[in-house]
Amino acid sequence: MKAYRIREEMNGVAEPPGKTWFWELEAAVVEADRCIQCGTCVAVCPSNSIGVGRKTGLPELVKMCTGCSLCWDYCPRGGLRYEALWPPSTITGDDGTAPIVTKPDPADPYWKLTGGPPGDGLGAVTESYAARAASRPAGVQDGGVVSTLLIAALAAGEIDGALVTRPSADPDEPWKGVATVATTPAALLEATGTFYNQTMALAELDLARYDLPPEPRLALVGTPCEIQGLRAMQARRWPTGAHRIDAVVLTIALLCTKSFDYDRLVARRLRDERGVDLDRVAKVDVIRGRLRVEYRDGEVAVDEPVKEFHGAALKGCDECADFLGRSADLSVGSVGSLDGWSSVLVRTERGRRALDGAKGRLDLRPLDDPGALARLDALDKRVAESSLARKLDPDGPLFMDYAEHLAAYGDTGRAPVVVDR
Repeated sequence: MKAYRIREEMNGVAEPPGKTWFWELEAAVVEADRCIQCGTCVAVCPSNSIGVGRKTGLPELVKMCTGCSLCWDYCPRGGLRYEALWPPSTITGDDGTAPIVTKPDPADPYWKLTGGPPGDGLGAVTESYAARAASRPAGVQDGGVVSTLLIAALAAGEIDGALVTRPSADPDEPWKGVATVATTPAALLEATGTFYNQTMALAELDLARYDLPPEPRLALVGTPCEIQGLRAMQARRWPTGAHRIDAVVLTIALLCTKSFDYDRLVARRLRDERGVDLDRVAKVDVIRGRLRVEYRDGEVAVDEPVKEFHGAALKGCDECADFLGRSADLSVGSVGSLDGWSSVLVRTERGRRALDGAKGRLDLRPLDDPGALARLDALDKRVAESSLARKLDPDGPLFMDYAEHLAAYGDTGRAPVVVDR
């Protein structure tokens, strides 16, 4: 029910037509446990009326809502049709998996809301590589490619900083990631590694507290849903209050099937239930369908199928069909490459320039298994379809997740099956 009814009951003033209020987003997404914590609603609000709750870490109203509807329109779990942001797909081979590298239409601006027909395969890809940093800093994930790209772009003056995730400074929240803008190589290195909680990253684009030029140029490293929100805001510009959407000139999507709630994953499942000593942890990783936690001395504290932690995942992630980050300039992740390497998909001219600027710092070779990317992307779409179907039929079948699929068939490319639960 719309909150405006309170005013109507008080003074008889009817609600103006065409209004959509934050309370509707709150009811349909936040309170329904579908929020993916991307921060789009905070960043798009022209009156700065939406903030991040200190206790919940979720969007909340901090002053009067004007009913402009933008928070709903741009929310990837609300009104945003994010697949319209995807540029036309690169042609794939006869087997449907191996990419044939072709140049997308150079006249296509990619991030217009009308987009192109969202095809199968890997999306718009002009180049693809397995990559790793020639000199890997301590603490990097997989091939250390993202940190290397950002440091090279910063050194070349292509960017003034990057919106990344760093460890929380709160000693009571070890292994919790928080959003920050890093403006030096040292700060970028402090943000190496992967955190599996969302950070409301786009809310951090209120740059007033950072020492940046008047017209800053930033890179954004984020999950596909964060790139979706940003691309939508850049595509159809409205005044966005204090948040500098225009400052982002390079986007790097981290391949992602799901993110987790920090308290449910780290505090409850790892620390309390499995006795993990968080002060000793060197690395948390989700790879080949398993969640691994390693201590600094090399001991493996946890190595279990990621399905065992499904209850700690954000429920809104089940609805996402964008594992590959199709609307980003670059997509980077471990799937499709050997251990210690990262798969890199170059999607735009901006992405190509960023990679070219870092090639002297990277080892590059062809992807080891591009089909693995296509298979996991197809599975992600099937899970999303199943998730939406189950909202209509809670007792219906559910597609098995990737870990279950691997356990049943191995990495063979065989289609996932439906199981009754």
